[in-house]
Amino acid sequence: MMDVTIANFETEVIAASMTTPVLVDFWAPWCGPCKSLGPVLEKLETAYAGRFKLVKINSDDEQQLAAAFGIRSIPTCILLKGGQPVDGFMGALPEGQVRQFLDKHVPGEDELQAQAIADEAQEHLAAGDPHSARAALEQALASNPGNDDARFDLVKLLMQDGELGQAAALLAPALSRIPVPLRFEALQQWLNALEFVNTDPRGQWPVARLDELIGQNKRDFESRFAKARLLMTAGQWTEAMDELLEIIMRDKKWDEEAPRKTYIAILELLSPPPRKPGSETGKSSGGIELMGKAAVQEDPQAVLVSSYRRKLSMALN
Repeated sequence: MMDVTIANFETEVIAASMTTPVLVDFWAPWCGPCKSLGPVLEKLETAYAGRFKLVKINSDDEQQLAAAFGIRSIPTCILLKGGQPVDGFMGALPEGQVRQFLDKHVPGEDELQAQAIADEAQEHLAAGDPHSARAALEQALASNPGNDDARFDLVKLLMQDGELGQAAALLAPALSRIPVPLRFEALQQWLNALEFVNTDPRGQWPVARLDELIGQNKRDFESRFAKARLLMTAGQWTEAMDELLEIIMRDKKWDEEAPRKTYIAILELLSPPPRKPGSETGKSSGGIELMGKAAVQEDPQAVLVSSYRRKLSMALN
């Protein structure tokens, strides 16, 4: 448990909640129920052994924070995940009810272990060791099949290694969901392109041959789509989107909108991870003014993705 003020709110609550759920206890020294709830929360923080972080905010001293969260009575507890409030409760609940509340949102020990392994895999990838990263991701997914981050990263590694059959099998559970998560749909489109290159005779053609066919017939969508897939597998993402746009502008519905779906998949694959709330301006995700925050330049990758989103929107309208 730690006390939080406006000075350390961004670090100890918003930034911390990006990796661990943070339970914020709004209290005051004169509040009787607060004195009953406080020891219960501290006991559970110890019992949950790092699965959530407990912070306390004195609502009398930190009225700006209390107002930002709309606190009208105390004690009030707000749970934050990923920089955003996700749930809360008011009053001095008994321990059993607080446990029920926490268990709805706090990861289990197996999930934490799997996530730690997945984080280790990212370190291996950053160090240029995909073999160790793959082993760690496989272990993380075995420990927790619901770890989407590990599944996503492992499918990408398998695809990059050319193990398309294994990648497809690992991707299948995610594709069975309704709706399919966009990032897994993006992997499916990328996998389709890789399979095309490996199984279709046109996948072995030089791009110049496809350009020649396109030059003879601007509406040769089969050749344009084949070219876009070749460009995707070569990592020439923007060139692939340019070719897909040519199809979309001429026939939005061609091949059940496969060009549009592939274009959106590329945008998803190229999109940089979101910045942590509060990193762009002097405000936290709750809109609380914070001091000493320097503006940062917009990510060039985000600018690129944004420009191609606009191109697609113009082509569809």
